[in-house]
Amino acid sequence: MAALPGMKTLFSLHRSLTLQRFALIPAQSTSSHPHRRLCSSSTGNADPEPQVTENESLLENLNLMGVDVREARRRQPGVFRRAFTNEQEVAQFLQGKGASREVVAGIISRYPRAITRSGEHMEQRWGLWRNIFKTDVEIVNILDRSPESFFRSSDNKNLEKNIAFLSSLGLESKDLHRLLAAAPRTFSNSFELNRQMVEVLEDICSELGGTNPQQFAKNIISRNAYILTRSTKRVKTNIDILRASLKLSGEELLALFKGPGAEILDLSNEYLKNNLNSLQQKMVSLGCKKADLKKLVYSYPLVLYIGRNTLISKLDCLLKGGIKMTQILEKPKVLDYSTENITGRLEELKKVGYDFEKNGINILDTSKKRFDAKLEKLKISR
Repeated sequence: MAALPGMKTLFSLHRSLTLQRFALIPAQSTSSHPHRRLCSSSTGNADPEPQVTENESLLENLNLMGVDVREARRRQPGVFRRAFTNEQEVAQFLQGKGASREVVAGIISRYPRAITRSGEHMEQRWGLWRNIFKTDVEIVNILDRSPESFFRSSDNKNLEKNIAFLSSLGLESKDLHRLLAAAPRTFSNSFELNRQMVEVLEDICSELGGTNPQQFAKNIISRNAYILTRSTKRVKTNIDILRASLKLSGEELLALFKGPGAEILDLSNEYLKNNLNSLQQKMVSLGCKKADLKKLVYSYPLVLYIGRNTLISKLDCLLKGGIKMTQILEKPKVLDYSTENITGRLEELKKVGYDFEKNGINILDTSKKRFDAKLEKLKISR
């Protein structure tokens, strides 16, 4: 039925005011349902069946918002065929929390399903996140980096259960903050999935002879923010690979995972296996024994994070610079530094006649400020 002239004027005025207030998107013609008044609607078809064509009103709004429609369509094309979406309220909600126009557009471009969430849902979810974060700005920064972490799940009850469950393990607020900041998918996992991983970690502890399974699980999670986003199969297989390759006892494995070793459990099985094999081959070629490989990985497990070619390049660089493999085994953290950094420091030390045999290699494992200061002293003392 055609709208009355007065109603047309009212709609026109509402559209103008919305543009002035939010400088983002034009107001839509209102649906017959009160709770959809901020949603874009399909034109001329009241059939409840899903639309075959894209929602032209939605496309217009997204273009005005600065959304990369091509990218959004590539990621989640089904959103564009919805009869009703909530882009205006989502944009206004995020702007109210401190997000800029560009951030809002970026969030929707990369995760268009965000515009299907209701205001009530977002407010409730935001409140749960604020139990962990101190400011809205922190949350906006995470959404800017990982919009799916907030909008992927519509189950706020599940989020609430995950927070309560992880807190029950003894994880403190700072641990939850780190988990949500680094691996937000942890909290959109189903509660059952997270509980299953925790149970597996507790079982591993018991199998290895540990006496405090819950503390073991807590330690792994607090040290490895990504562990709950991996499969239980991956974690168990990685433990089997480490046990078989390094001939570690249960006690040694427990000690390894209580420290930095927890961080290598989320590596892909193939990556871990390949890096172990490459490292072993390289060390054997340098005259090392299997016990040396065990010592290196046990004292510095993050060596297994370093890709094969990069690791070999670093070792070759150090050895060419006059450093012995026995010295690297005693101070493996020198492998933390880039090949360029190592090369540069070796060249500077060579100029001042630094003797690694006499003075050791601790100087290579220092901050730039401390290295430069030490280098100046060496130049003066020549």
